[in-house]
Amino acid sequence: MAIETITNTTATTATGASATSLNKLSGDYNSFLKLLTAQISNQDPLKPMDSTTFVTQLAQLSQVEQSVTTNANLESIAQQLSGVGSLAGLGLLGRDVVAPSNMITTDGNGGPVHYRLAAPANSVTLTIRDAQGSIVRVLKELPSSDGTLNRADWDGMDYEGAPVPDGIYSAELEALDNEGNVIASQAYTKAKVERLSFSQGIATLELANGEIVTAGMVETIE
Repeated sequence: MAIETITNTTATTATGASATSLNKLSGDYNSFLKLLTAQISNQDPLKPMDSTTFVTQLAQLSQVEQSVTTNANLESIAQQLSGVGSLAGLGLLGRDVVAPSNMITTDGNGGPVHYRLAAPANSVTLTIRDAQGSIVRVLKELPSSDGTLNRADWDGMDYEGAPVPDGIYSAELEALDNEGNVIASQAYTKAKVERLSFSQGIATLELANGEIVTAGMVETIE
C-alpha cells in the first residue's frame, strides 16, 4: 500500500493570483488617496473642485477591494475543504471497495459481481474468463432489474466443479431484452485499495485487480 504526495496546484495558483491582484489594488488605492489629498490641498479656494467624482471613484475602489478580499477568503476555504476531502480518502487505503470494473480477484473463493442495467432484461448471463481468455464458468438466469445494483455470486469453481487457481479473472455481462436486443450494462467488482494518490483534491485509487478509479466512483466500502 502506498500514498503519493498530496498536491493542490489549482487552489495554490488561484490563491496566489488573488494575492497579486490584492497587492496591485492596494497600490492603486494608496496612489489614488495621495492624489486626492494633493488636489484638495492645492485647490483654488474661490473655485472649489467637484469632489463628487473622487468620492464615486473612491467608493468603487473600496467595492473592488472588498470583492478581491472575499474571493481570496473563499479560495482559502476551498483549499482547506479540499484538504479535508483528501484526509477522508485515506480511510479507503487497504479497504475492500466495490467500484466499476469487470475484473475479479480470487483466492479460490470466487467473488461477487455487481451490475446495473439500463433497462429491464429478459435474460442476464455472466461469463467468467481466465487471463488467457478461456471460458471458466457461465452463470445464467441472473437478476434482471434495472435501476438497482444487482448481484451475481461466483463460487470460484470452473464448469467442471473444480476450484480455479488464484488470480485475476474477467467477467463479461450480456443482458438481452424480449426481442434479443442487447441492453447496456455496467459491472462492479470488489477489490482492495492498494495505492492512493491525490491530484487537485481528487483521490485516485489503484485497486488490487489492476483498475484505477476515483473515490467518487466507489459504490460501497466493505
